[in-house]
Amino acid sequence: MATFKPVALLKRTAKFIISSMSLSGSLPQIMPQNHVEKTLFKWARPDTWAIGAVGIWLLFCSESAFPAESNKHIWELHEIELHASKSYANPYVDVEIWVELTGPGFARRVYGFWDGGDLYRVRIVATAPGTWSWISGSNQPADKGLNGKRGRFAAHDWTDDEKRANPTRRGFLRPTSNGHALQYPDGTPFFLLGDTWLGAVTWRLPLTEARVEPAYEAAPGVTFQQAVALRKRQGFNSVSMIAAFPTWASDQYPNTYADKKGIFYRNAWEQFGVMVPGGKPTAKSMHDERGYRPFEVLPDREGLPDYDRIVPQFFRSLDRKMQLLNEQGFIAMLETVRRDVAPPWKAYFNFDESFSRFVEYMVARYGAYNLIFSKVHFDIYLPNLSLTADEFNQALNYHYKKYGPMPFGQPVTSLIDHATDMTFGTGEKAPWITMHSTGNKPRDHGIYADMERQFRLSPAMPTANLEPHYTGWVHGNNVVNGEQAESGSDRDNYFSRAQMYGCVLSGGLAGHVHGTGAYDVTSASEPRGGRPYFWEALRYYSAEYMRGLGEFMLSEGTRYRDLELASDALEPRTAPGSSEQGLDGWSFLMRTPARDLGFFYFENRAKQPLTSGWKPNTHYHFTWFDPRTGKWSQAVELVTDDRGVIQLPVFPGNEAVASTDWAAKILAR
Repeated sequence: MATFKPVALLKRTAKFIISSMSLSGSLPQIMPQNHVEKTLFKWARPDTWAIGAVGIWLLFCSESAFPAESNKHIWELHEIELHASKSYANPYVDVEIWVELTGPGFARRVYGFWDGGDLYRVRIVATAPGTWSWISGSNQPADKGLNGKRGRFAAHDWTDDEKRANPTRRGFLRPTSNGHALQYPDGTPFFLLGDTWLGAVTWRLPLTEARVEPAYEAAPGVTFQQAVALRKRQGFNSVSMIAAFPTWASDQYPNTYADKKGIFYRNAWEQFGVMVPGGKPTAKSMHDERGYRPFEVLPDREGLPDYDRIVPQFFRSLDRKMQLLNEQGFIAMLETVRRDVAPPWKAYFNFDESFSRFVEYMVARYGAYNLIFSKVHFDIYLPNLSLTADEFNQALNYHYKKYGPMPFGQPVTSLIDHATDMTFGTGEKAPWITMHSTGNKPRDHGIYADMERQFRLSPAMPTANLEPHYTGWVHGNNVVNGEQAESGSDRDNYFSRAQMYGCVLSGGLAGHVHGTGAYDVTSASEPRGGRPYFWEALRYYSAEYMRGLGEFMLSEGTRYRDLELASDALEPRTAPGSSEQGLDGWSFLMRTPARDLGFFYFENRAKQPLTSGWKPNTHYHFTWFDPRTGKWSQAVELVTDDRGVIQLPVFPGNEAVASTDWAAKILAR
């Protein structure tokens, strides 16, 4: 008869339990598996084996015995690494991974992404203090490295001092309760003060380890961190960037070209001073600092990217820039691709599926950063050089139906030619849009009716002009009523300033995005061309007005979020002879429903107006604000008549017709 050996049985039982826990991902990652076995077996004696077996079972099967993986702040990126146990021919296409994330008031699937080799990452945040847990899964159920892994972590809030030091710690942006503005989850207002650096994800604006001098001024060789520091000092809180330019390179092809089948691969910004056969410029190179491009390029296909084979190394460079922006209190407006790279995507790939896969890659990779996400840079539709708005919208609706909204709720929009609600639609027609925008054309009075319409949409969504007048851009789109202002001149700066205030007081309460002719980020190492160097454009004085815009709108705290359109309560609203295609002579007003607070803006050549619809027989304080300097004048007292009408004062300098632009605020006593 065989001898009963309790210690041997204990060891076999323990090894089975530990092995099972390790394979399922439930074994806490405190020490190696063999070390756990040795530690447990040191005290295993025949007279205690039963107690030991029960102890092992309780230790590894009781959820409460699992130590937290880590202690994180809420709204702080937490990265889960998984390693596939199997090999895949094309991990980007073949594998979908996710975690089921649960925490206080939160339970949903968060997708991850392939990051090269056998490495997959899932990026998550805790949206509230408390205990959070996750379990991994994939569309490859036999892969033990990707499925059934578990983890837990505790999350706690930032201190008030930490939030003041970096407002992104307050959480990811949300619309206000009325839908018209943006705020952090704790109710703190976020008024967008953005700049346009569309080519900044590339080598053109490198992120280095060099220290930034506190008083840095833009100069040749500017780095990413230097540009961020400069704009931060000027009051900005956001920059706009396009994540990938898959078909763009300074190669043997022109900046705009088609393949042998007539499919146009790009309509790119030109590389100044670099010509290809035929006497045309090639395209701007858009690789990262290490030479990586976002997709593999197919051999012998005239420069066609393989849109189903991504290059993770390219996006690691963008990771670092996104991290730095959040660390500096900035919220990036991150766009997927520019519209011109899509025709070959549609012609040679399953566009809805392939483009949706890339959009989700971007969501998975950057959805745990504090950002505004633009799903496509659709600056203009040009036949053959872009897909149509309907084709993009179909793919984006496909993505939305398959993957749902942003897992952590950040705003989603699109940089647009004209207006998102007119181009893509709103509500059920484009459910992926949670923030509207206007832009690109027209860059004059003609855009304000579109902004007012967007403000009146139901359900309401925040809106902003993402491509207004660009300082220093010599281009037909930037001509105002037939006038091409000299780059960086007073008139050029005025056009930029007029659109700042005019757009916001036409309903753009989400904020405003400033821009210059250096949106392409031309480096000082390249030949000079038709657009300014990026470092030169950083010096344009128009950027200095953005701080004043923010201070003006936030001068009564959060009350700007309640403003309603009221420009029709000005008489005259437009000066005689002022043009719809101009930026002179118009006046703007938004005020609260209670008629106890209002914000005005008067363009150059505006006429001194009457304003109606105020509380009758009421005393108000009226204060001029200089949008050039950001300075307030002394308040004067005004009294409405019994109809609620006020004659506003003459403009500073005792002018009945403004010789420059002015802003003002009116507040009931």
